[in-house]
Amino acid sequence: MNLLTIIGLGAGDLDQLSIGTYRKLKAAELIVARTDQHPVIEELRAEGLQIESFDAIYEKNDAFEQVYEEIAERLVALAKEQPVTYAVPGHPLVAERTVQLLIEKERVGLVQLDIAGGNSFLDPIFGALRIDPIEGFQLLDGTDMGRDDVKMKQHVLIGQVYDAFVASEVKLSLMEKYAFDHPVTIVTAAGSSLEKLRTVPLFELDRETEIDNLTTIYVPPVLEREGRLKEWSTFREIIAALRAPDGCPWDREQTHESLKRYLIEEAHELLEAIDQQDDEGVIEELGDVLLQVFLHAQIGEDDGYFAMEDVLQSISEKMIRRHPHVFGDRDVADSDEVLLNWQEIKQTEKPQVDSLLNGQERHSSSLLTAFNYQKEAAKVGFDWPDIEGAFDKFEEEWQEFKVEVENGTKESQTDELGDVFFTLVNLSRFLKLSPEEAMAHANAKFNRRFSFVEQSVKDGKGDFSAYTLDELEAFWQQAKGREKK
Repeated sequence: MNLLTIIGLGAGDLDQLSIGTYRKLKAAELIVARTDQHPVIEELRAEGLQIESFDAIYEKNDAFEQVYEEIAERLVALAKEQPVTYAVPGHPLVAERTVQLLIEKERVGLVQLDIAGGNSFLDPIFGALRIDPIEGFQLLDGTDMGRDDVKMKQHVLIGQVYDAFVASEVKLSLMEKYAFDHPVTIVTAAGSSLEKLRTVPLFELDRETEIDNLTTIYVPPVLEREGRLKEWSTFREIIAALRAPDGCPWDREQTHESLKRYLIEEAHELLEAIDQQDDEGVIEELGDVLLQVFLHAQIGEDDGYFAMEDVLQSISEKMIRRHPHVFGDRDVADSDEVLLNWQEIKQTEKPQVDSLLNGQERHSSSLLTAFNYQKEAAKVGFDWPDIEGAFDKFEEEWQEFKVEVENGTKESQTDELGDVFFTLVNLSRFLKLSPEEAMAHANAKFNRRFSFVEQSVKDGKGDFSAYTLDELEAFWQQAKGREKK
């Protein structure tokens, strides 16, 4: 097996190469460059060195990963025939995907490598930009980056920005977080005689014509909290500040118990925004629900019991575990089979209990508790065969309630009224309707219509006592009519 030597050409011109690297190139039998688009290649050829390149592979493939894989395959094949020197821009182990692919092949015995090193583009970049990396920096691949990769409080360097298309993709990813006019600096050929820095607003990034394989994009950090409001970490900072000793007295006093009612209220307001198909409202109400989640997580952290990371780990593990058809090797035919698998996996996760109804209580909602009880009982066959049985049971309970209203005590009336509600929940289950949501709709509807009645009274005689019940009912019917238009 012949040796495949990998040499880094540095970030600039021939003068930046070490004497040792230069001698290895001069002594090489076969030199193949990943690309001709580097100033050192032209200078070496001017000195008489024969250098081939893989530029033709870029032209015939649509994706960079395909290019890199084919280059690696060809190099392994060449090394079977003779020693090969492979020249790459910068340092072989910095932002060089082909080298990583070759290292993977070396681990399985397909090739023997000698990585000779070279100067990466990072040192001259830091020098050109006058930044200290100890402050925190990221190095990202422009051909494979997304919004969530970026940390706005750090210096961000984006390499592999070969052309305007990649620059456009980078711009779109950045604009999901940064302001459209956030300054970015385009650094070309850092450390060489051709070094050039241009600072432009973010929205103009892909309009620059001087972008090539020696280009790096620099995004300065956003230190002001108000400029980082689209990052999760910023929201966490805000919640921690609210709960801090010098924070908000109200937020500091809250406990898991005191916040329970707010979570229910915010959930109902979110449902209302969804029903109204109000996108802006959904954004706002989702934020309010998220606030409750973060407050509970911060309380857990303040009390020393758990943190947001524990919440994320718990739900992430559950989603992976309960979706083997996505994250594992199980196949499913449809959503019904997904739900069946979910229940089977769920049963294996939870300890065996004395009753199926254990853990189904929802102290914040009697309706949801009834719904959960009936759902669990139905799983083992304790259920009506169809909705007609549920309707019959409702009629039976309704008649028993009417009898108690005529002759019974408050206690017996309460008992029978509960049975009526319970049968109504059963009907909602058969119809796949949420009793909680139905009740929320009814309350919201009553609020709207009664508000119209109130306004009609104010605009008229000014007092409810001045109207008969029939007149007030007329206002109610007007409110109903307005909703139907």
